[in-house]
Amino acid sequence: MTNGTMPRILRRSICAATIAATMTISVAANAHGIWFAQRAKQLALIYGVGADDLDMVRRLPQVESIAAYDAEYRPINSAARIAGAIVLIDSDAQPTLVAAVMPYGVWSRVGNGDFEKKTLLEMPNATFSTRNVKYAVTIQGPLSKPIPALAGHTLQVVPVGDIPATLGTPMTYRVLYNGAPLAGARVINDLVNDPDAKPLLSAADGTVTLPVRNQGLNVVLAVYDGPSDNPKLYGQVEHSATLAFTLPHLPE
Repeated sequence: MTNGTMPRILRRSICAATIAATMTISVAANAHGIWFAQRAKQLALIYGVGADDLDMVRRLPQVESIAAYDAEYRPINSAARIAGAIVLIDSDAQPTLVAAVMPYGVWSRVGNGDFEKKTLLEMPNATFSTRNVKYAVTIQGPLSKPIPALAGHTLQVVPVGDIPATLGTPMTYRVLYNGAPLAGARVINDLVNDPDAKPLLSAADGTVTLPVRNQGLNVVLAVYDGPSDNPKLYGQVEHSATLAFTLPHLPE
């Protein structure tokens, strides 16, 4: 059957499916995330996308967990602290990793309209509805062993091998879903400085290789649309996970 003879209804269905898929990828690729960054020599939890460093203080009650780990990946005491307009992370000792999980509720919309924080029961005419969960991990100390799957992190990005010393060096990451390698996750190299980059898909073994982008803060983002655990309320669960690490600059 050629395009010229394809029934109109079938052509419409294919077109609608293409638009829906494109819209989903666009939404995910441009979604806000959480990550860790230095603020005045202290570690802060950031919410935003690109240069938008938005109000994390107001969103702090939505953070489900914050955890810090030593070089053996044993938990150490840590807590969030509001300091003016930012959220800082305190810990009893210098951590190797710090991690956070933030469920962000259910968001729905009709067509290309604005997202509203409503379920399908509240917006039965919605054409797209998703529950969002955001995860963040930052590397704050030398890694003596591979990073394990962390408790509570349904989606996680981990480095494969050592972290390079200079920008531009190829670096391989693995995306984990429930602790196992995930194929088809959408990965971008720099959520802070290039948030609109075309995502790459993780391979069958969950890996993706990208050049290290910054001689400074790097925030890699992975997004995966998982199945809904409550289809009456939302059609999918969008998981977005960041891995942040910093390459040092030359001595001054």
